[in-house]
Formats: sequence, C-alpha cells, structure tokens
Amino acid sequence: MYSRDLLNKYWDAKLENIKQVLEKNNFEVFISPSLKDAKQIFIDEILNKLDNVDKIAFGGSLTVVESGIYDYLKGAEKYNIIDTYDRNVDQEEFIERRRQALLSDLFITGTNAITEDGILVNLDGFGNRVAAIAFGPKYVTLLVGRNKVVSDLQDGINRIKNYSACVNAIRLNRKTPCTKILECKDCNSPDRICNVWVITEKSVPPKRIKIILINEDCGI
Repeated sequence: MYSRDLLNKYWDAKLENIKQVLEKNNFEVFISPSLKDAKQIFIDEILNKLDNVDKIAFGGSLTVVESGIYDYLKGAEKYNIIDTYDRNVDQEEFIERRRQALLSDLFITGTNAITEDGILVNLDGFGNRVAAIAFGPKYVTLLVGRNKVVSDLQDGINRIKNYSACVNAIRLNRKTPCTKILECKDCNSPDRICNVWVITEKSVPPKRIKIILINEDCGI
C-alpha cells in the first residue's frame, strides 16, 4: 500500500523535472497541486499578465471545462469569447468558429501527451486544435494532468492511439472499430477521429505556449 501523500510527493518531483525540461524548450510552465488550483494559477499567472487580450477561444479539452476556466471566461464580460464548445449551432457555424479561433489572442486547450524530454504530442479529428497549438493564436495555454506524462514520443503515440482515441470515440458515440476492440486498427470509418498529428518540440516564439502541469489525473 502507498499513501496519497507519498504519490503526490513523487509527482511533485517528477513534474518539477518536466517543468525544467519544458522551460529549456522555450515553454512557460507552472505547476498546480490540483485541478481546482489550476484555475487561479491561470488567472493570476497567465491571464492577468497578458497584454491586449480580447479574443479568447478553446480547443476540445475536458480538463479545461472541469477546471472552471471555461465558465469563468464565459462570465467575464471584458472578453470576446469564440465559443467553440457550443454544440447548439449548425455545421457551418461549427466550422466557422474554429476558423476564427485560429486568430484569437489566447487559445486554451489540453495536450494528449507530454514526454519526459519536453515534447507535446497531439492527435486531432478536424485539426483545428492542433493547428492553433502550432500557429495562429498569439498565446496558447495548455492544462495538462499528470496522467498525460509519457516516457518518449513513441510512448505518447501509443497512449493516444490505443487509449485516448478509444476512450474519446466511446465518449462521442463514434462507430469505429476501436470502441469495440479497444485498440487502433487505422480504420477508414467515416466516424474516425484520428486524422491530424502535431508534434511540438519547442515553443516559437519563446513562451508563446504556456503550460500548467497539474498534480492530478485529469482528462483522457
């Protein structure tokens, strides 16, 4: 048996190591002891220190929603929110909002995996989330639970294809083989959600991508 305190101490040290590696790769990094605390860290250390932020948009992330950041920003009248989480729109508006999000001042999302040597690994359905991480928005903030940490790039790819994608396909009620056999078969299903890979080795410009590492399991 092990105590929760001991596990948290292990991850405190692990996340601190990853923070240092990420900072060498030009990311700006913060560590949060919990998902609950991540919201205030985002407000105090990121949002309130950025100049000329008007348009704010989001990429699909359960962690962002569960942190309370989405609801907080929706209730803040000073920002122009491009609400890509609103499902009560037609397909044309659904796509248009994602196009507009690429020109936002601040784009907030998560990452599918983060390696111990400081690389972000992401796989997307439409490509809007990974496109924004790569280029477009002035700033990007990523909320990352400790469960997203992997040893290396190949481990990240395996995690995404054989775990994250399967769980998300189940969550989204997609008719893909992975929802049944629980592993990727590189399918040709019309419901496939695995279409666009982006591997991010460094933040360009430096500190454009800001990462909150969370000492809890968050998201999928």
